[in-house]
Amino acid sequence: MLKQLLPHIPDNAKRSFRYHIIYSIIDGFILGLFALNEFILIKSLKGTNYQIAFLFQAMVLVLLFSVVLNEILNRARSKKKLIRKVAITTRLPLLLLFLFPKDAMAPENAHFYQLAFLAIIMVYYFANPIIFPAINHLLKNSYSHEDFGKLYGYASTVNKIMMLIATFLFGLLLDFDNSAYRYIYPFVAVLGIFSIFILTKIDYRVNDKPGPDKRFFSAVWASVKKMVNILKGNKPYRDFEISFMFYGLAWMATAGVITIFFDRVLHLNYSSVAFYKNAYNTLAIVLFPFFGKLIGNIDPRKFAIYTFGFMLLHLFFMEMTEYFGQYVTLFGIKIYFSLIISYIFYGLFTATMGLLWYIGSAYFCKNDEVSDYQSIHLSLTGVRALFSPLVGVFVLQMFSFAAVFWMSILSLFFAMLIMYVSMRKEKIMAR
Repeated sequence: MLKQLLPHIPDNAKRSFRYHIIYSIIDGFILGLFALNEFILIKSLKGTNYQIAFLFQAMVLVLLFSVVLNEILNRARSKKKLIRKVAITTRLPLLLLFLFPKDAMAPENAHFYQLAFLAIIMVYYFANPIIFPAINHLLKNSYSHEDFGKLYGYASTVNKIMMLIATFLFGLLLDFDNSAYRYIYPFVAVLGIFSIFILTKIDYRVNDKPGPDKRFFSAVWASVKKMVNILKGNKPYRDFEISFMFYGLAWMATAGVITIFFDRVLHLNYSSVAFYKNAYNTLAIVLFPFFGKLIGNIDPRKFAIYTFGFMLLHLFFMEMTEYFGQYVTLFGIKIYFSLIISYIFYGLFTATMGLLWYIGSAYFCKNDEVSDYQSIHLSLTGVRALFSPLVGVFVLQMFSFAAVFWMSILSLFFAMLIMYVSMRKEKIMAR
């Protein structure tokens, strides 16, 4: 079957692709299980609003360390050994969840186990800034430039399909036993380590040269100064990142709040949450090829306006669910009519943001500067993660769900306006 699918691919690339596919299957399964993390904390462990915000924050906050961790990766003589060590260090703590009692939500236990859950999950996410770039390094050394996109696309599709299946099945299991995470996540620890070891079986050219001559912290400081100079000197790119700060505030402020909204206002069960997550991801997978062609034919800032607009409409119809709460129940799943509309727009947003996130910054630089510009993009994501999730919960505590949604809608409007003005200014300057 592999020969029919990849008839012109060299044998070494086919071998690498086999390992890549196995990794993608396992990784997709893990991502599907982790998609319900926040709901586990609020529903099974009775987490507080700020704990929900911090759990989401932990997933993104690690990007603040991108510059430091990227320098560690660059200096590593064997990237295989590095990511194996990182995988073991960050995945093994998940085994501790096996020690959680079934009544971890009991008042006398709750606070300790809530904090333990948060700490274990944060350690898991700390691997991402090292593992993701290292994976790309392995693959780029194994696939030709012409085949990279196609092979990566196949693996990504399999990954997404496995994620949908895992989320659905885990939702059903948690409705049956809301403490099922205690024995499922330790299994994830073993799977996570195994998947990385499978991936590192891919052959690649080993760099026997010594690491960079610069001292470690000098190199990190030089990278920071370079990032600042790029932002100072490239105004269109600076506009792009300012716009993303407003978008990021809206997305991060509402991410944790939506989980609380699902539990405390809509009273959704695990299966219902899994249904909505799978619905928008399925739509995104279907639409991804269409938007992939579109972004190549229009200004990415115009594409960003569409993307932020989809997110704005998602939040608008989410808020409408609080006032127009009509729903039907099918097979134990609560289907809210306005929430269906909301997640149609979120599917559109997911398909467009998946492209804008990875290639949007490349529009503003030369080919040999892409990694520098993307590094800035990731680091600024970490910066807004410092405050945005907490802002959302603070506004919720002080006011209401409506206040959080409308604040975020206004922030998205400003993000769209900045992109529009940036395009107008560039046209005037070009004349």
